[in-house]
Amino acid sequence: MAILHTCFLRALLCSPLPLLIFFSWYNVEAYGGAINCSSPLKGFNHSGKLQLIDKYGPCSPLSTQGKTIPRLQEIFLLDELRVRSIHSLINNQQHPLGDSKATVLPTKSGVALGTGNYIVSIGLGTPKQDFMVAMDTGSDLTWIQCQPCPNSPTCYEQSGPTFDPSKSSSYSGITCGSAECSHVYSATFYSPPCNSACIYEAHYGDQSFSIGLFGRETLTLTPSDVFSSFQFGCGQKNSLINGVTVAGILGLARNQVSLVSQTASTYGKIFSYCLPRSESSIGYLAFGDQTSETSSAVNYTQLIPNPDGYPNFYFVQLIGISVEGQRLAIDPSVFTTPGTIIDSGTVVTRLPPSAYDALRSAFRQVMSESNYPLAPPISPYDTCYDLSGYNIDTVNVPSIVLHFDGDTDLQVDPFSGALAVLSESQACLAFAANRDDSQMVIFGNRQQRTFEVIYDVPGQRLGFAVGTCN
Repeated sequence: MAILHTCFLRALLCSPLPLLIFFSWYNVEAYGGAINCSSPLKGFNHSGKLQLIDKYGPCSPLSTQGKTIPRLQEIFLLDELRVRSIHSLINNQQHPLGDSKATVLPTKSGVALGTGNYIVSIGLGTPKQDFMVAMDTGSDLTWIQCQPCPNSPTCYEQSGPTFDPSKSSSYSGITCGSAECSHVYSATFYSPPCNSACIYEAHYGDQSFSIGLFGRETLTLTPSDVFSSFQFGCGQKNSLINGVTVAGILGLARNQVSLVSQTASTYGKIFSYCLPRSESSIGYLAFGDQTSETSSAVNYTQLIPNPDGYPNFYFVQLIGISVEGQRLAIDPSVFTTPGTIIDSGTVVTRLPPSAYDALRSAFRQVMSESNYPLAPPISPYDTCYDLSGYNIDTVNVPSIVLHFDGDTDLQVDPFSGALAVLSESQACLAFAANRDDSQMVIFGNRQQRTFEVIYDVPGQRLGFAVGTCN
């Protein structure tokens, strides 16, 4: 998520804030040269879904010619920056300064640094203009790069044209004294004065940012799902790192300005997704109650009401971990005291050190019984193995189950959630430790893959369905 604050448009260079960034998960296939884009998930209907792809993979509609694929170390560094930003934000807040309709948008996995893991296509304006945007469950504001937008460094290079509100008959600006503009204010700790226009400013932890006009526009998700007066940021001064070519950000957090809240009368604040299993596969993002179409049973855990006034995050209650069927001797308070958020933008799940130490010890014990040789660590992974002499399909990966409140047990996928296969000679335990036990637990996207994750906000529950994402 990004903390937003507003200022006069003439004061575009405001002081940077310790804000959050958007990241991708690493998959060795993405850097090993996957050639073909796999078929969409079974039952995929192009009339009702938007494709979500790895920015650098074979499914991507965005041009990557001439771009340098980010190094693994860069991805992990940026993931660490996101985690630090989340913890910094939470620490600052702890110490103050209708009938649902279903719509499914296909998703593809992304490796776009600083802009989110996954991208979908949306339409804006009248007539409609289509744009690829990065979705994120930790961000509130939806924004895209707009005209007038001078060349770099004022704006970044984008695949396709930028949005031109002057060519849309449905665009209108929002004044700073309006209730709508206060929705932008509500996502920040700052309330500076303003003039006639509502100006937003969003900074991210990797020094990316967007500044522009907060306005209303017609949003098209599918031909039958069109929303007038959708509130979004029309960015006129923007910077996204590493030549990112997406048009902007799609905010799916809990704040009033998020897409989830703005479409509540249609979708009932319910959405779900299947994250792509690899950079060459396609997943989906669905709005509305889709459970009648889910082929397998859904296990729900409680979405915790936001503690201490965090309006953005989705909180759950992690209470334990098992390895190879054995519950680890970790007091549940180790998880419940700092709390747990689920975040689509964080790659690696972060655990309290005392919980991670127990997990690592049990994992190492099982791996040592098979005599797998150790490999050098790569931060944030400290437990890695050289599997170059083995058939990866026959590797005995220890089973890991995450236990959530409500008797919801989630066995993570062996080769994404338990073991991160970075190369033939480096496969690592796919978890990392926070700096201390007081920091928030973050349930990252590696461990979410292969599950359909269902956010039922009014029902205050988070669901996991097994088998629907295969």
